[in-house]
Amino acid sequence: MSTRARLLVVDDQPANGKLLGDILSVHGYDVRIAYSGHEGLEAVGKYAPDVVLLDVMMPDLDGYEVCRRIRSNPVTELLPVVMITALDPVEERVKGINAGADDFLTRPINRHELLARVRSLLRIGELHRLVEQQAAQLSDWNHMLES
Repeated sequence: MSTRARLLVVDDQPANGKLLGDILSVHGYDVRIAYSGHEGLEAVGKYAPDVVLLDVMMPDLDGYEVCRRIRSNPVTELLPVVMITALDPVEERVKGINAGADDFLTRPINRHELLARVRSLLRIGELHRLVEQQAAQLSDWNHMLES
């Protein structure tokens, strides 16, 4: 049985969060929305999303800081993060890369680009999980051989 991919949208503007959530839900994703940086970090821990879509400009913790905190946690350091901005794309991409973002979207959001980037990051996430499983299996085999 296949489970639906879990996506977390973090945006302090309810209309923006709802728009992204609606687009993604219609395409079969299980979407949660957090309305602040702190709420987003809490949701990452509780919800264990497969991808985070993260607004750059938020009043409590901006997207850069949220991304840095996601990267600093060993449990979530490989969690795919897409940063969303309406600001100068080049400058924001550099800041986002330095914070650990995997990808970027610029507002206004293009639905097709959004869906393509989410699919791409889900594939990458699946590859990370497969590599981790294979590494664990190799470790088990090494322990068996040493015994």
